[in-house]
Amino acid sequence: MKIAIWGLTVSSSWGNGHATLWRGLIRALGAQGHQIVFVERDQPWYAPHRDLTELPGGELLLYSDWSEVLARRDLLDADALMVTSYCPDAAAAHRLIHDRGRGLTVFYDLDTPVSFGRLQAGERVDYFPEEGLGRYDLVLSYTGGPALDALRDRLGARRTAPLYGHVDPAAHRPVEPRDLFRGDLSYLGTYAADRQPTLERLFVEPATRSPEHRFVLGGSSYPADFPWRPNMYFMNHVAPPDHPAFFCSSRLTLNVTRADMAAMGWCPSGRLFEAAACGAPIISDVWDGLDRFFTPGEEILFAHRPEDTLDALELSDAELRRIADAARARVLAEHSSEHRARELVQLIETAAVRQVEAA
Repeated sequence: MKIAIWGLTVSSSWGNGHATLWRGLIRALGAQGHQIVFVERDQPWYAPHRDLTELPGGELLLYSDWSEVLARRDLLDADALMVTSYCPDAAAAHRLIHDRGRGLTVFYDLDTPVSFGRLQAGERVDYFPEEGLGRYDLVLSYTGGPALDALRDRLGARRTAPLYGHVDPAAHRPVEPRDLFRGDLSYLGTYAADRQPTLERLFVEPATRSPEHRFVLGGSSYPADFPWRPNMYFMNHVAPPDHPAFFCSSRLTLNVTRADMAAMGWCPSGRLFEAAACGAPIISDVWDGLDRFFTPGEEILFAHRPEDTLDALELSDAELRRIADAARARVLAEHSSEHRARELVQLIETAAVRQVEAA
């Protein structure tokens, strides 16, 4: 099938989690014989950090003016036309695919907890249509559980389904450690104020109490007043090609979830699957539904307090390796980009059949 996607970005991984996910999914869809076009506005803050210009498995349509999109009439012939959260021209894309598109219309919210957090605060979420999601044939969410009910109840979505995060094993796999990233505990993530209390509890405080251990943090946008410690080492914006070496260079890696995601639950970050695919032992903050993706104590370690992190650092290399191997096997069996691509195609095909039946 042909799928046209209007999204945030696939060309730049700087400061966002969308790009890596789309690259893996589009590569998998292309390998399965599908034709993908990703439509992306050329944003000035992404342009200097663009780390992809050609899209393996698909076509990247990078535009400066909406007229360039309108000129591509072939997009409207796609079997599925998808708009995503944080699409900068979402309002225009909504109108275009509903008024002129011939295929199934799909909305994919990769940021559902953030979306509803903003709605709860009384903010306007500009990537949602003003009339809600009722016109869409299928609404997908990066988040499962109660998020699907909220999409139906609050935004009028008629047919919903989760499309969780995933990992491309060709891009994320065990590699040789690199001295630059070597440490006892690592953390990879863009700075977010709502993650800071958990990061301080599970990363900064253990570093304070355990000066003999080396703590490595990678990510962009960290403020000057971040509570650095002498045994903490900072890597600014670790690019996706370096993620495997980053994960593989520490005995243990920490996952910290955005506050809205943790509160809603059922929203595994891409970093979880990436780290597991690289064979890194993971310790994570805890939220509802996490045990649906990894078995506690067998495939992942849970942390509530600084002491949990410190206890994990005292585990033997053999025990950490056993946990890491189990997590990698689980991810390759259930959470690869190839699996998600097949799920997406099945969801689109099922929705199309039901649409015909209801006509």
